[in-house]
Amino acid sequence: MSPAQANASLPAGFQLEGYRIARQISLGGFSIVYLAHDASGHPLAIKEYLPNTLSLRSGTDYVPQVADADRAAFNHGLQCFFEEGRTLALLDHPNVVRVTDFFRANGTAYLVMRYERGRTLAEHIGKHGGALDEGTIRALFTRLLNGLREVHSHRLLHLDIKPANLFLRSDGVPVLLDFGAARQVLGHEAPRLRSVHTQGFAAPEQYGEPDRLGPWTDIYAVGATLHTCLSAQAPAAADRRLAGESMPRAADRFAGRYSRHLLATVDHCLELDPLARPQSVYALQKELARRDYAAVGRSWLDRLRGKGRR
Repeated sequence: MSPAQANASLPAGFQLEGYRIARQISLGGFSIVYLAHDASGHPLAIKEYLPNTLSLRSGTDYVPQVADADRAAFNHGLQCFFEEGRTLALLDHPNVVRVTDFFRANGTAYLVMRYERGRTLAEHIGKHGGALDEGTIRALFTRLLNGLREVHSHRLLHLDIKPANLFLRSDGVPVLLDFGAARQVLGHEAPRLRSVHTQGFAAPEQYGEPDRLGPWTDIYAVGATLHTCLSAQAPAAADRRLAGESMPRAADRFAGRYSRHLLATVDHCLELDPLARPQSVYALQKELARRDYAAVGRSWLDRLRGKGRR
């Protein structure tokens, strides 16, 4: 266990409600994700609720220890996580990771998800040495936003969209992953866990203005992810921008490399004022689906399918 990982993960071979843990896949501020197998040997991904600011697990005591002062926050997060699993289990969309089971055990809760094969958008950008071509960007995000529309229609926000949470399956289909920061926050108030932000992708309202969260919050993160596809690096963090740090507009920085329309769309998503951004995924999707722009290059998805033309 690395020094950055305060909580011990479940060991290989651990039996969990009919599933066998194989290894840890990833670690986040709210959860640990494992590769596991069911009774038939099929691979699955299992996410365990384990916020590292509220709980501690070490050694062979698999029930996390929670201080009395943190118990209310831990329990609220546990309830949100479990209800999130209940809601996500109702979603069966090709662009959203499939949740097949959810349950409580070891004093916490677990989501069982389909194990996807492929690579993350972050890995794809790295493999291709940086910026992606415009055709690939539009194709990927138009389809991915189908999944985000479905999520929002169930009154969920993702709140942690970034290249590492966008998965490209081996058949080229993009999938929205890791709802570890998601909360059922549309339309009602509730106590919230201490926030964990991804610098560069978190919207300004995620820094202390929870009442202003909405679909436009995820749209800011989509814009930041689009920006990363153009530059191979995240834009300036929103809290620093709020404090006065300047950030060149995409329309200026990438002029000549991408269509003016795409660059204007990225800048629109990255507006600091939530009301100045696209207010719905559908509105953004219509912009990305437009064909009246001067495309450059051949789409990676077209190349994968053998349908592109030089």
